[in-house]
Amino acid sequence: MNKLDRLDIKQLRIFQALVREKNASKAADQIGLTQQAVSEQLKKLRDIFNDRLFIRKTNGFVPTPYAETLSPKIDKLLNDFQTLLNPAAFNPATQDGTFVIAATDYAQQVVLPDTISKLQELAPSLKIIIRDFELDKLHDLMENGKVNLAIAFPDYIPHSYPVVKLFEEHHVCVTAKTSSFKHKKPTLAQVAAYPCIITSPSRANFKGSIDDWFKQHNLIRNVVISAPCFSVVPLYLEKTDAIAFLPSRAISDLGLREIKLKQTPKSFDVIAAWHPRYNEDALQQWVISLLREEYLS
Repeated sequence: MNKLDRLDIKQLRIFQALVREKNASKAADQIGLTQQAVSEQLKKLRDIFNDRLFIRKTNGFVPTPYAETLSPKIDKLLNDFQTLLNPAAFNPATQDGTFVIAATDYAQQVVLPDTISKLQELAPSLKIIIRDFELDKLHDLMENGKVNLAIAFPDYIPHSYPVVKLFEEHHVCVTAKTSSFKHKKPTLAQVAAYPCIITSPSRANFKGSIDDWFKQHNLIRNVVISAPCFSVVPLYLEKTDAIAFLPSRAISDLGLREIKLKQTPKSFDVIAAWHPRYNEDALQQWVISLLREEYLS
């Protein structure tokens, strides 16, 4: 067997304690072992290094010349081992590399502009990639380290992922200012019957996120257009005589008219999520702390 395979950190700590204390009993107390355990490890060290290492005297031990030459080398080794347990101080200003965020188009509009601004201010050397949120590929991308952070809605995120809730959001019924929708206080049935544009970012179909809410009122929406993202819906509303339900924070300054409803869909959470493999990553936790500071403080 290779001698290195027989050497462990505990033995090196015992060696250094004997160098300092020159007494097996005191060395044992310092490390938290019995004197017998120290003596047994010393026998192994003598065999590994092929040297007596410590010569017994009346009041304890005296290191051999070889042991004295080993001592500074072992000191360095133990200090190097200790650095493995001491996390390096994190300084965003010196961070480089790339950080990848997968975000829904809603998050790209509402969450990321301020977040990116903060990242660029505090970590100017960090390169940021924003990629579209791909529901079917998310787990593989995050498990393989190709996406560091996802910003989306809870239904889009695997249940095993750590998450932080950023804020609550709700849908607002809107239409273009030129729309022929004239009902001042429409019933939900009138809203359901009107031509509607929905967003279906994950799959191209006519299913929307608030269909279940309409079904609870025994209604089915008259969906005529399915768009892949929220950002294009206001443009389509301007060119069609239709309505849409859009998140409230995504419609400011878009020139749309809100249709006031007596009943409104249940609010939903906007969250940030990451793969458990990044739980202890300093950069990951720093970015999350920025999001917490922005939305939860």
